[in-house]
Amino acid sequence: MRILAERIQERLALEHGTLFGQGRRRWSLIYPSPYAVGMSSLGFQTVYRLLNALPDTVAERAFLPEADLPERAPLWTYESGRPAADAPVVAFSVAYELELMGVFECLRRLGVAALSPARQERDPIVVMGGPLTSVNPRPLGPFADLIVVGEAEAVLAPLTDALFGEGSRAQRIARAGALPGVWLPAQVAEPPAPLEVVDACLPAFATIWTPASALANMFLVEAERGCARGCAFCVMRRQAGRGMRCVPAERVLQTIPNAAPRVGLVGAAVSDHPDLVAIVRAIVDAGQEVGLSSLRADRLSSELVALLVKGGNRTLTVAADGISERLRTDLSKRIEARHLHETARLAAEFGVPQLKLYAMVGVPGETPADVAEFVTLCRELRTRLGPLQRLTVGVSVFVPKPRTPLVDAAFVGIKAAEAQLASLKRQLRGIAELSTGGGRQAWLEGRLAHGNQATGVAMYDAYVAGGGPAAIRKALGLLGAEGGVLSS
Repeated sequence: MRILAERIQERLALEHGTLFGQGRRRWSLIYPSPYAVGMSSLGFQTVYRLLNALPDTVAERAFLPEADLPERAPLWTYESGRPAADAPVVAFSVAYELELMGVFECLRRLGVAALSPARQERDPIVVMGGPLTSVNPRPLGPFADLIVVGEAEAVLAPLTDALFGEGSRAQRIARAGALPGVWLPAQVAEPPAPLEVVDACLPAFATIWTPASALANMFLVEAERGCARGCAFCVMRRQAGRGMRCVPAERVLQTIPNAAPRVGLVGAAVSDHPDLVAIVRAIVDAGQEVGLSSLRADRLSSELVALLVKGGNRTLTVAADGISERLRTDLSKRIEARHLHETARLAAEFGVPQLKLYAMVGVPGETPADVAEFVTLCRELRTRLGPLQRLTVGVSVFVPKPRTPLVDAAFVGIKAAEAQLASLKRQLRGIAELSTGGGRQAWLEGRLAHGNQATGVAMYDAYVAGGGPAAIRKALGLLGAEGGVLSS
């Protein structure tokens, strides 16, 4: 395992802000995707920081090994180099549905039984949490001793007290399961409503920045949480009825270390923050680069774009989502073609090298006329840009998600989605660089988004059978109407 040990040491040497602690109450925090992805997760970093701040508690990180490492490579924690399974509690942060296979692979490398009933007294307690739990935690159920549903910040201290108290493994799990927002899937059929922390707990902010992250050398801080917009397809739409929770500018700025070379402002609707220009200006004036996780085309201004360019931005990224004006109206997107044209004009004016546009195909009610309108829009945006600027278009396939008005909408189907993507690729050749998701990937995401515990077990069966597309389709096909129905 020399290669793994060397890789961990090389990455640690590049990190700023790593926490090396001692404590009787030891957590292993597992991210079921590779290091570069995990270190770009603000939620993962926040839990790491908060746990390490608790008395007599230490939390250490481990990640899904990269594909170039041997299958026998174990999961070692970065901070101490110990086997991650040696900690009494192992916690997974799961961001989205397709990380389920990564969870299985990490459990295998931990040497821990995948299904919770098969675990013994000596095994670590397996906790799961992360953004996916706010959408649908059910497919995770068979593999977790307990699941923290929703925003975990406020429950971490009592959860730690429960899990490291007196009693047997089962008694400690039961004690933790009595806490608000904590689900015991083996004992309780349905998960509780997602936790939502009070505004005083905000903002979340990172601990570590590193050039080895997918967001290289970027310190992440939350400018707002939730979204006040009502996009019909989005799981973030007016979450829990509270809309967007803005963090005051001074609290955002207080979290940022002077030494951080780049700052990433995170949130579902960052560009809706009323003090965004002031926050960005303060960061840029401090000599730091700045990036935003979400730009809304109707919120851009010359002042903001000028600051972003000064702060090192080389791309303006906005979302059309619906590919026509009609579909955007149907989706309650509130972005019009004129906003996208203005974005291209600003990119040209300030010499931004790349304009990136996100859109979806397979939206209910979509017609060939909508596709033609989108191609025309892309051609017009390309015309507005300069000869040395690039237009990049990212196209995904619409997936109906729980907790949205379109939860019961029909999935377009794998073949139709693939044909639509291929058609767009031909029509946009010479106009834009196109990147796409896939129809099969969207279908699987939808099955898991609508799935239950039986869906999770079927996915594990597919993993054991090799994890390929054929194994997945066979395993999910055996469910029949169970675990969510999504046509192919």
